[in-house]
Amino acid sequence: MGCVQSKSARRQAVASIAALLLTLAACGTGPEGVLAPIPASLVSPAASDVTMLVATSRKPSRDPATLFTGERSPALSLTDLTISIPPNRAPGTVEWPKKLPPNPQKDFAVLAAKNLSIPEAHKWLHSHNSNGRVLVFVHGFNNRYEDSVFRFAQFVHDSRAKVVPILFTWPSRASVLGYNYDKESTNFSRTAFERTLKALADDRGVTDVTVMAHSMGTWLAMESLRQMALEDGRVSPKIRNVILASPDLDVDVFGRQWTELGPKKPKFTITVSRDDRALAVSRLIAGNVDRVGQADPSKEPYKSKLQAAGITVLDLTDVKTADRLNHSKFAESPEIVQLLGAQLASGQTLTDSRVGLGDELGLVVAGTVDTIGNAAATTVSAPIAAVEGNTNKPPPDDLETILKGDATSPSVYSVLRGCGKSSALGLRRSVGRKVGDCTFAGNNAA
Repeated sequence: MGCVQSKSARRQAVASIAALLLTLAACGTGPEGVLAPIPASLVSPAASDVTMLVATSRKPSRDPATLFTGERSPALSLTDLTISIPPNRAPGTVEWPKKLPPNPQKDFAVLAAKNLSIPEAHKWLHSHNSNGRVLVFVHGFNNRYEDSVFRFAQFVHDSRAKVVPILFTWPSRASVLGYNYDKESTNFSRTAFERTLKALADDRGVTDVTVMAHSMGTWLAMESLRQMALEDGRVSPKIRNVILASPDLDVDVFGRQWTELGPKKPKFTITVSRDDRALAVSRLIAGNVDRVGQADPSKEPYKSKLQAAGITVLDLTDVKTADRLNHSKFAESPEIVQLLGAQLASGQTLTDSRVGLGDELGLVVAGTVDTIGNAAATTVSAPIAAVEGNTNKPPPDDLETILKGDATSPSVYSVLRGCGKSSALGLRRSVGRKVGDCTFAGNNAA
């Protein structure tokens, strides 16, 4: 009987994976050959532009319209790219060209592309560094070079983050059937990414580095930070914020990685969404072990342990975007883009009194509600829950106290309940107060 049930369960798992893979494949990407710079005569004065430094462990392409392939290279390549962002575009969206050459009035387009040597990259950094703050982005599974370039350009533009944008892109086959190849490519790229981070941290002009990684890219980020900590005794103090968006990380492995970062860690912020369909596939592939990006931060064993570890969690389960997989809310929700980009990447945390999210966001910090900003309110389309880590004491370092075991400390989180499309982000001092259609729930609220 057990064998029959086991076979039935396997068939159901295979069917679920197949259905989700079809959804992944249906999402598709943009056309190929979009990275050739457009002629100067086509440049639109109404468009904006984003200039970034791209570091990659991909193999260079012989096609200047592609630049890099999904294959692996032992050498790190550096490129200066300027991307044109069309006007009248909905925030959170990437407008792919319908035909070539792109129309910068409607499409994302490349204005300039130049390969750089390491000394030239240092000069580039100095010339673009106005405040010492750097944002390094690592993309996820199933990404071409151009996918990661356009997505990061969109994020930087929409967030209005005052940072130097640096993209690290690793070799991905950009295929829904290439999961194992992509995962091994992140392992292949660990040392290259660690050296990139060290080079930034060693630069005298850099004062603050935020690492933001998405999906499978969070594995690369955590492994490289772990490698740095093991080699140098700690993560560089200049790396102050780490943002893990929809992390495709085994919860047990994340606990071990966290432990091995040592006692002096950056501030961690994680976005999760329990309706993330891409992570549902990953969970099945990985033997039904929970993924960090699907964890429910309002329930044990995660709730109190994340707080005790000093980790901030944004639960985006009820945030709606056009992403059918619910896997890229960090970049497709304009409100989350601005929160992560303009605030965290600018050297602030969600508990920082300078964060300007407006005065109608319910956020409970260390068991009390406090004001975190006075700027104009930002609208949200659905509830957001924020779980704040305990910032008054150092986080624990043994594995068992991170994500496992019984609750040992009170939970601290808030929920915006019943928020309609016109509801506002902000914060009030009284738990239970209504603003518009939102009710702010306090400590241990459901």
